[in-house]
Amino acid sequence: MSLLRRTVPLLPLRSKPLNPLLSHAFLILKPSFPKPLPKHTSIFSSSSSSSSSTSSSTTPISNPKTPIAPIPLQWVTRTGFCGELSTADVGKRVTLCGWVALHRVHGGLTFLNLRDHTGSVQVTTLPDTFPDAHSAINDLRLEYVVAVEGVVRSRPTDSVNKKMKTGSIEVAAENVQVLNAVRSKLPFLVTTVDDAKDSVKEEIRLRYRCLDLRRQQMHSNMMLRHKVVKLIRRHLEDVHGFVEIETPILSRSTPEGARDYLVPSRVQPGTFYALPQSPQLFKQMLMVSGFDKYYQIARCFRDEDLRADRQPEFTQLDMELAFTPLEEMLKLNEDLIRKVFLEIKGVHLPNPFPRLTYAEAMSRYGSDRPDIRFDLELKDVSDIFSDSPFRVFADTLQSGGVLKVLCVPSGAKSYSNTALKKGDLYNEAIKSGAKGLPFLKVLNDGGVEGIPALVSTMDPTNTEQFLSRCSARPGDLILFAVGHHSSVNKTLDRLRVYLAHELGLVDDSRHSILWVTDFPMFEWNDSEQRLEVFLLFVFHLLQFNYVIHVFSHYKFVLTLIHN
Repeated sequence: MSLLRRTVPLLPLRSKPLNPLLSHAFLILKPSFPKPLPKHTSIFSSSSSSSSSTSSSTTPISNPKTPIAPIPLQWVTRTGFCGELSTADVGKRVTLCGWVALHRVHGGLTFLNLRDHTGSVQVTTLPDTFPDAHSAINDLRLEYVVAVEGVVRSRPTDSVNKKMKTGSIEVAAENVQVLNAVRSKLPFLVTTVDDAKDSVKEEIRLRYRCLDLRRQQMHSNMMLRHKVVKLIRRHLEDVHGFVEIETPILSRSTPEGARDYLVPSRVQPGTFYALPQSPQLFKQMLMVSGFDKYYQIARCFRDEDLRADRQPEFTQLDMELAFTPLEEMLKLNEDLIRKVFLEIKGVHLPNPFPRLTYAEAMSRYGSDRPDIRFDLELKDVSDIFSDSPFRVFADTLQSGGVLKVLCVPSGAKSYSNTALKKGDLYNEAIKSGAKGLPFLKVLNDGGVEGIPALVSTMDPTNTEQFLSRCSARPGDLILFAVGHHSSVNKTLDRLRVYLAHELGLVDDSRHSILWVTDFPMFEWNDSEQRLEVFLLFVFHLLQFNYVIHVFSHYKFVLTLIHN
């Protein structure tokens, strides 16, 4: 790749480029725009100045200035990459292009780290031999775009940087060309923002996205995604004979799990296209049409509230197979996922993957995509409190509700009674829709304390049975949720995840993957008091969305429904 530079000194940029569409491209070229000429001014060349002025449409200038000669352009040809230089290149002359990542002066010498997409390398100056290059490097600042020509040499033994891939060599600069300068203060430091990411607001990062994407972490994320998609394509096509087919983006609206994004039609006023929430109908058409194995890295759009795992626009691996039994589908996808983890992360996954039915997942974890990196499980204690004098529990159970608990090991020491009544844990329960947070603490003598009205209704036999069901020990904290099944699961699932992170129970080095099978066809709409189609999965034979986030979260769940 090469960049253009001019062979003559550049004039300063005028305040507003002539063409706004060209301004971004010309910024790299550093164009010189001459000042605007008067309306009736002509520019005389050497050939035209000797002839008499016969044109009546222009007014001659009494003292014409030196004519503006065209400025020739030449390429700055890059001959190497910063992160790929090694001791094998010592003595070679190279031309590097990149961004100034670090700039410092030490002992009369100036050093800078030059960064490109492959990494960075140290550039130093020789002030006595190449004073112009030394002066130019002295004037550089962070994130300047420069071209450096010089010779690769070994670093002195005491200057070797083992933390850098190129830490054993450096480039002695002989010629330096500034391709683009930083005109104002940077909103954040690109080279240090990974270590201080919490100090940079997301709004600032998005506003200066080009700077944010220069960060090593963001660059690594992009390259990781590229490698995953490349590996998926190679495996599906070369090993299993899949065909990649693009499906339409503009189509008609069909029932899905969220609202559609609509695009108005210009040629048919009053009508709209819908952006696809998934290629479901199109891939089924492909199966009917005789395409045996289809896949697509599909762009999808869903108009729904933002959450940690939801965004308006996302990418998913979408596939469909004809005449394929369930077990073959599971094996194919398990092989693919194991291959991705092994080749990209060097992680061996179990064979086969563990499985949970939808009913088991909801009963034990309160979620259809549970995080099983920690052992907190929900326990149903409805039968123990079915005849309890504690009216809050009894009334709900008699009306068909459920009572579940979450036992937190050593939680009594971590949360005081005040914190449980008005603290962050209580607020998490309220955010989930709960009306309160009943709790008990297990004492050293095997008794319990907590909500007085609840404790007073529990006899020794009832208490022993309850603690045995919860597998509770002295010092444990037991949290209650009572109500309809969906609301209880929602509350305890939220508390389970919150407590696991709060108490450090999550093992981030562990990868926990499972199939969740046998999703229901219908679900209960509590607000409308009726059954409705379980839209999220009713059309899906197989769905797993992990292409983007599979490595940013150490767990994900594959969801399966067999129609």
